[in-house]
Amino acid sequence: MLGGRVDRRLRGAARVRPSAPRFRLPGGRRTRLAVGGAAALLVGGLLAWLWWPESGPDPRSRVYTEATACLLTPAGGVTDAQAAPVWAGMQRASLATLGKVQFLEVDGPQTGENAKTFLATLAAGRCDLVLTAGAAPNAALAAAAATYPNARFVLVGKGSPQGNVSVVDAQRPDQVSAQVEQRVTAVLNAAAGD
Repeated sequence: MLGGRVDRRLRGAARVRPSAPRFRLPGGRRTRLAVGGAAALLVGGLLAWLWWPESGPDPRSRVYTEATACLLTPAGGVTDAQAAPVWAGMQRASLATLGKVQFLEVDGPQTGENAKTFLATLAAGRCDLVLTAGAAPNAALAAAAATYPNARFVLVGKGSPQGNVSVVDAQRPDQVSAQVEQRVTAVLNAAAGD
């Protein structure tokens, strides 16, 4: 500045240029790119979720009715020789009616007295029909059926019908299975209609 001369490089540097204030995110360029990319991904994910086509129920899933048939079996469960054809008939009835079927094994000593506890579990539960197969379950049913007057029972094997007990006394397993299927189907259809 000596002599009144201004260096050409500094000419105009002291002037203030009027401009509107600009909004800027804090941070550098990388930060702004990362925030913008995350926002774009979030918006894209939300749009994909909103426009995704509705899917129906799983093709393998079944919607069951509230009707239930229960089987009391010896300790061998549904693989027991006397219980297997009964279980097969119950499963076919379930497929036809969409009613539920379940079984309970008599655990412990295979006596009628011990089986009464397991029979009580099914009779007091939500079973619309209780079937018994095998010596211990059938003995328990013969002794305790009158205790549950509102329950319906089917004894599979040798026995005598009572007020709320019907008997399936077929000799061949395929006959047992067919008769059980008929009775279970009728009860499950009636219970589902209630």
